[in-house]
Amino acid sequence: MEIIVLEKTKNKLIMKIEGEGHTLSNALKEELYNDKSVVAAGYYIKYPQISRPVFTIETSGKDPKKALVDAASRLKKKNKEFLKAFLKEAK
Repeated sequence: MEIIVLEKTKNKLIMKIEGEGHTLSNALKEELYNDKSVVAAGYYIKYPQISRPVFTIETSGKDPKKALVDAASRLKKKNKEFLKAFLKEAK
């Protein structure tokens, strides 16, 4: 995975996520909306077979990089909880 920052301002971050598709992008988008300072979060993939997601985050005061790091940390925690629950049930 490679992240290419296309634009970074005080309240906006636009980046391209090489090596990923809808799975990670959609999870990040949904988790970002759990942050009250996130005004907009979304991505687009121009050509699904050859393009990579271009992701945009806009905030109302919080550094968008911090919002992204926080969302990724929450996703990591949720994945650990899911794995633990699954392993318990799939004995």
